[in-house]
Amino acid sequence: QCFSSVELFAIHNLSEGSAVGHREFQEFCPTILQQLESGACASENLENEENEQTEESRPSSAEVWGFGFLSVSMINVASLLGVFIVPCTEKTFFSRVLTFFIALSIGTLLSNALFQLIPEAFGFNPQEDYYVSKSAVVFGGFYLFFFTEKVLKMLLKQKDQEEGITEKLQNGDLDHMIPHITSEMECKTPSGDEKVVVGSLSVQVSVSFCGVVASQSACYWLKEVRYSDIGTLAWMITLSDGLHNFIDGLAIGASFTVSVFQGISTSVAILCEEFPHELGDFVILLNAGMTLRQALFFNFISACCCYVGLAFGIVAGSHFSANWIFALAGGMFLYIALADMFPEMNEVSREDEQNGSALITFAIQNAGLLTGFTIMVLLTMYSGQIQI
Repeated sequence: QCFSSVELFAIHNLSEGSAVGHREFQEFCPTILQQLESGACASENLENEENEQTEESRPSSAEVWGFGFLSVSMINVASLLGVFIVPCTEKTFFSRVLTFFIALSIGTLLSNALFQLIPEAFGFNPQEDYYVSKSAVVFGGFYLFFFTEKVLKMLLKQKDQEEGITEKLQNGDLDHMIPHITSEMECKTPSGDEKVVVGSLSVQVSVSFCGVVASQSACYWLKEVRYSDIGTLAWMITLSDGLHNFIDGLAIGASFTVSVFQGISTSVAILCEEFPHELGDFVILLNAGMTLRQALFFNFISACCCYVGLAFGIVAGSHFSANWIFALAGGMFLYIALADMFPEMNEVSREDEQNGSALITFAIQNAGLLTGFTIMVLLTMYSGQIQI
């Protein structure tokens, strides 16, 4: 136990106003030596110095609000770039570009939760607690099962296709090689606007053709959109996106109150996730019958929720412990990465896999996941050397 000066005087039956002479000092010496030998006061002084350094390293109020507002604005501007990319949805390379961005968002969100948010919620410091290697092993467990599952699916699919073709040839069944021709009675020529799936996103196009188009949306949440549900769909997308952006702003605000580095790290993860997410929402609103101006207005409303969340996060992080916000954001990032974006990545890439490009799609997915993981690992490992 480290004794204070008052406690030290009380042990020797002295008050704070007592004079310390030669005899009194001799009585103090054994106690002082015991304190020095035990090192009780050294650990307490070190803890006080660390707390003082932590307070000194915290960014000022102007830095928190300035960097936070700038980060949220950059994220919102980047998400609106989807407006200019919508015309490219009919390009053959679009699904592969979208696959890379979705995989990148999974890698950054999952890694940010494992390396930044969840450890910060428990009060760990990457420079002192050395948890980075263990968090990397957690990501490695996820990646190992992802890699194994994909490889097994590709091998088994190729084997099943070869066995199926061989069996049909042996049985003389060649119907699968002959295209089916519809009769004139079955031939219909629809007019007006029809909904056609291009790549992974549904768009409105004017068609006039003979036969029935059998297409399946790679985005499973775009199926069976009825015109009677347009209003409800638009409001559901806007409300859910607004709540999502509010939590994003909350995490960014709380992160900047701890350090500028922590805020930038969280902002990078959210930026990588927002681009494909907002692109999908924007196309849904257009597909629901909205004009370009209406879709931009709804996106602007949901984007404003991010600023509201930023303000709440800064106020809460400045006056209360930000660890609870980090815990909430960490759980949210895990859910979005594994339960939302991961199935979406598989759905978007399904069309390429069916066309025989499974290996290329697998390589793109790996590139996105490992790029996001590498970004977060480098930011975490060199956080002490990054000066802003």
